[in-house]
Amino acid sequence: MPKSEYDAALRSLLALEYNCKDGDFARDENLLTVSALHDGRRIYQKEAYFFHMVTLGRGAVVTADEQLHPFLREFIKDRPGHWLYELPNLLPLERELNRFGYTLTQTHHMFLPTRAVSPKAQFAVKWFRGEEIYAFYGDPRFPNAICAEYLPHRPDRQLVCAYDGDEIMGMAGCSEDAPHWMQIGIDIMPAYRGCGVATALVTLLKNQIEADGDIPFYGTSLSNYHSWNVALNSGFSPAWVEIGAVAING
Repeated sequence: MPKSEYDAALRSLLALEYNCKDGDFARDENLLTVSALHDGRRIYQKEAYFFHMVTLGRGAVVTADEQLHPFLREFIKDRPGHWLYELPNLLPLERELNRFGYTLTQTHHMFLPTRAVSPKAQFAVKWFRGEEIYAFYGDPRFPNAICAEYLPHRPDRQLVCAYDGDEIMGMAGCSEDAPHWMQIGIDIMPAYRGCGVATALVTLLKNQIEADGDIPFYGTSLSNYHSWNVALNSGFSPAWVEIGAVAING
């Protein structure tokens, strides 16, 4: 796995979220902790995690409510961390979570920049920042590039749109999910897919985030290889994998 200049910052961020130490992510052994809320984390929910698991490629770190710990101690015992994400292991975990009214999320495959890329944009672009972004809220064309509404705990910071005349071809945007951590999302209109627009926009935004002194990161699902290729072609490489749990009736 290519090393990113942001690896140390990533370990510090995840240590906050998984209630552990930075060095725990270099262990081959799996680790179980009690979930807790720490300032500086990414805020995707108000409550402490009932279950969340992460690996940077070696051992897994699991943080969870203490009710789950008896099961989880056996779940992580004597197993390579990356194998915990495979379906034969996730099925019994799902059954245990169901007992408490929870279900697994999808696995989130996350990327950090590892190389510089120059964008190859053959179209006009326009940038939007601050309150300029508000006009796009509620637009069904952009479910990934921006949040559905303004979220004070993870605000959208900037967008870059590609244009064919007056028509938007696509949009890349970033939300500040933790202090100085900017998650990039991308939406391309169907008529312009497969033309390199996504890679160009993500590259433009990644480069601008880094120029601003912040950290760009990118996430996608296991099977979304269109999105994987956008990340790879924009200078990102796989950095960590996460999975969590949400309330079934939440």
